[in-house]
Amino acid sequence: MLELAGREVRVSNPGKLFFPEPGFTKLDLVNYYVECEAAVLRHLRERPTTLKRWVDGVSGEFFFQKRVPDSAPAWLETVTVSFPSGRSARELVAADAAHLAWGVNLGVIDWNPWPVRRQDIDHPDELRVDLDPTPEVGFDEVRAVAAGVREVLEEHDLLGFPKTSGSRGIHVNVRIEPRHSFGEVRRAALALAREVERRMPGRATSKWWKEERVGVFVDYNQNARDRTVASAYSVRATPDARVSCPFHWSELEDVEPAALRLDTVPSLLRERGDPSAAIDDRAGSLDSLLELASRDEAAGLGDAPWPPNFAKQPGEGPRVQPSRARER
Repeated sequence: MLELAGREVRVSNPGKLFFPEPGFTKLDLVNYYVECEAAVLRHLRERPTTLKRWVDGVSGEFFFQKRVPDSAPAWLETVTVSFPSGRSARELVAADAAHLAWGVNLGVIDWNPWPVRRQDIDHPDELRVDLDPTPEVGFDEVRAVAAGVREVLEEHDLLGFPKTSGSRGIHVNVRIEPRHSFGEVRRAALALAREVERRMPGRATSKWWKEERVGVFVDYNQNARDRTVASAYSVRATPDARVSCPFHWSELEDVEPAALRLDTVPSLLRERGDPSAAIDDRAGSLDSLLELASRDEAAGLGDAPWPPNFAKQPGEGPRVQPSRARER
């Protein structure tokens, strides 16, 4: 039993190995989140959060649980959200260390929040740039594309906060004014992706179909409703327990994802502070990126493919991978 934020939280099987290679247990993961509570909650507070559960640790399989179980303690904070399917669910809103420990006890390793606050679940306050390298691309190329993303953001008066993905990529989070729909935010993200692609041909791509991708994919669809990515300071389900860790732009050329782990990030956070500490200080406008989107559309660029769980959207081309379309 742990006493956290005035609550008693039970951690079952605290010695269970969640990361067999380095020997990190479930309790080690709880202790990490408790120690890094303030930095973790900066990116979770007031946000609906999907539970990604690894009940057997990284050696097992995961599943997404959108609904907080009926057996959850009464003090747990939640909000009801709706999905493109028309269904709804009561999702977790992590408010303190007790919520974090409760989630880890269920097998949560990384936290996957929505880009909205529960006061207004239909208007995102965050644009998310997910840089996903193709298999043959190294991290140096991801760094280069991240620098290109920063350049485009700054030209549109937007401030990006970078972090390692905890795997092979980089994420850039941008606080925005919560006045646009998910569709409009995705449209702005697509315009951003296409502009980066134009400036870095052969190195960055906005192509949804994997067979068309080269270099680093700028995943605009992470901004569609009900899509989530691992939040800052989330431990990822990698064998070495890497962390999706914020860094300063000045550190871009030197940041090494393998060095940012469950056992190294807490001391780093104590020593240098949180590079994303000011993320909530300024919310930018998407107007300029949306103007860029309008120019692209006027030039003949229609909508790009949506994730498969969405109904066909107006202006979207055939939802079939190009090689199959040619076969037909």
